[in-house]
Amino acid sequence: MVKSRISARRRSLLLGASALLAPALLVACGAHGTPTAAGDAAQHSASPSASTTPSASGTSSVAARPTPGQGATESSPFTTPSQDPTTPTRTPSPSAPRTTPSATADPATPAPGASQPSGGQQGHAPAGNVLRHTASGGKTVALTFDDGPGPATGQVLDLLAKYDAKATFCEIGDNAKAHPAAVQRILAEGHRLCDHTVDHPQPMHTQSHQQQVAEIGDAKAMIDKAAGGDARMSWWRAPGGDFTAENEKIGADLGMKSLGWTVDPRDWSRPGVQSIVSNVQQNLRPGGVVLMHDGGGDRSQTVAALKQLLPWLVAQGYTFDFPQS
Repeated sequence: MVKSRISARRRSLLLGASALLAPALLVACGAHGTPTAAGDAAQHSASPSASTTPSASGTSSVAARPTPGQGATESSPFTTPSQDPTTPTRTPSPSAPRTTPSATADPATPAPGASQPSGGQQGHAPAGNVLRHTASGGKTVALTFDDGPGPATGQVLDLLAKYDAKATFCEIGDNAKAHPAAVQRILAEGHRLCDHTVDHPQPMHTQSHQQQVAEIGDAKAMIDKAAGGDARMSWWRAPGGDFTAENEKIGADLGMKSLGWTVDPRDWSRPGVQSIVSNVQQNLRPGGVVLMHDGGGDRSQTVAALKQLLPWLVAQGYTFDFPQS
């Protein structure tokens, strides 16, 4: 009788323990019992773009994180944007605040012969008196070189001297300050100078009036000082041809007219020597103004193209002139 009561008590204890262990096993194994081999494999092969989050029922569920371009921006704190090593560092003049120029040294250039509109911003009317013709007319050409002085300026001057050709150099104020000997050589060899702003801001029309005054006025003073005084600049050229009525008047108040062009071979983009040559040969008309570059980056293609263009111009009966002023 005593043995029977002990056996019954053991059965009761065992049943109680089983009842306590069942929920724990369910939680450990999930709502559907023991994980299968297939489920375990799926868990270890999950994409790293997914994260595991607890569901409302207490079980685990996979929630995909948004990827860049799909409603989320993902960036690493250990990387920085790459920068073109050929881009010169330009320090704005302290006389007025300026916007930071673009990272690329080569400015965007508008279609040949076209004055840039206001870019859709109200209050920036397009310029009405941009010059795009030689001073003498007839079968003449005005060669203009932007963004210098630079490493290619001396080579350009050597070639021009070989063909007794004159040109106009539209200079960056910062570059003129850094290379005064090149500025003085340009004048000594009978060429002309043009103001191309202090540090080539783009788009120029988005700058405040004060900033544009400083860009044009400070550049004129810097180029004049590099030249040794009395640089006699008759023109200024907006970066990218971004002329407006506002900055046209700023230049006029400083005694300079807005200088555009009729032929743009886009040599700054380094399209290939033959592309530069063909563009000029196909688009030049008597009295035209050709835009090229002696600064702002690698200008070896421009120099090579000029070696072909100068004798071609002479053979075509062109004479070299300055822009109208």
